[in-house]
Amino acid sequence: MNFSRKTIFGVLFIAFQLCMAGVAEAQVAEPDDIKAKEPVEGWVKMTREEYIVKWRGLAIDNMEVYGIPASITMGQAILESGFGNGYLARVANNHFCIKCKSSWTGPTITHEDDNPDDCFRVYDSVEESFRDHAEFLCNGSRYDFLFAYDITDYKSWAKGLKKAGYATASDYAERLIRVIENSRLDLLDQENGLALHDKFMAEELGIVVGPVVEQNDTDSTSNQSAIEPSDEVITPRDMTTAYADRGIDPNNFRVTINAHGGYNVYMTNGSHYVIAREGDSYEKLGKLFEVSASTLRRFNDREAKTQPAAGDIVYIDRKSARWSGANMVHVVAKGEDMYMLSQIYGIRMDQLAKMNRIRPTSPLVEGQTIKLR
Repeated sequence: MNFSRKTIFGVLFIAFQLCMAGVAEAQVAEPDDIKAKEPVEGWVKMTREEYIVKWRGLAIDNMEVYGIPASITMGQAILESGFGNGYLARVANNHFCIKCKSSWTGPTITHEDDNPDDCFRVYDSVEESFRDHAEFLCNGSRYDFLFAYDITDYKSWAKGLKKAGYATASDYAERLIRVIENSRLDLLDQENGLALHDKFMAEELGIVVGPVVEQNDTDSTSNQSAIEPSDEVITPRDMTTAYADRGIDPNNFRVTINAHGGYNVYMTNGSHYVIAREGDSYEKLGKLFEVSASTLRRFNDREAKTQPAAGDIVYIDRKSARWSGANMVHVVAKGEDMYMLSQIYGIRMDQLAKMNRIRPTSPLVEGQTIKLR
């Protein structure tokens, strides 16, 4: 199998849970009813594989900036947040159960942990939680010794975190190592980690992935292709492609493997989408996927009363705030605009515009460079 540096990094996870052992639980238990709060906006229950695919690119970025193994970041996030489904992750975007400490000046939430009313940090986004986790380890003097370990020595990092007192569970290091090894997160610590992890996932699923054409750093207009077991070739430009023929369940379209309503469901950048057909409307698709038409329009950065055209990408869950793939930038081709790039890369249009310090409606010029993260 031939994988490029821009390998289809998230396409294989839909049935991956069938091949994995065990499910980690969040360190923080669910609260009493009287303490329960509404989840953060856009929160949807995630599977192990979805969570890894959605955030592993960010973990690799932090590894390059802060020197923390991506496997440790992802392993801790899984263990502490229960794949993003734990209470603190849902109500506070806190994916690492980091407590307030005296240095924290941001918003907080109280929740029972070691004590009945322990204070935990609240973040505006998951990305902020990941960044604060990296800075928490980098700036905490008790963690200094960890950075003497090799970036690929996740076992020493796991044991060191326990030794430094990151968590009180007596078997924390063993649990962290088990999570890393069950999902082969250690591959993310290596050069070309996304491609290596995709290859592992493909082999676990028994899926044949066709050759992918190598691309240079700035060529984001070339097509990549993946061959499904049915030999159907899907070539969305520089996008993550889900194996759509495995389908979805109308009640939980993230985890099952049955076709639904005749629509293939694809995925890019951690978010699911379908391709609109002639005569489709947001009302029709919303009814099919149990999402309101207004919510679908919000997911797709569309105004009220607009309808998709045949061939349009229609996201059926919220797009991400940044690109998790290998590309750092996109070079604008003729006829492209911010909305098109937002849909291609699965990035919310307001966030894409903010990153580039332009208006969402600003016209783009051929050859212009657009930051993706």
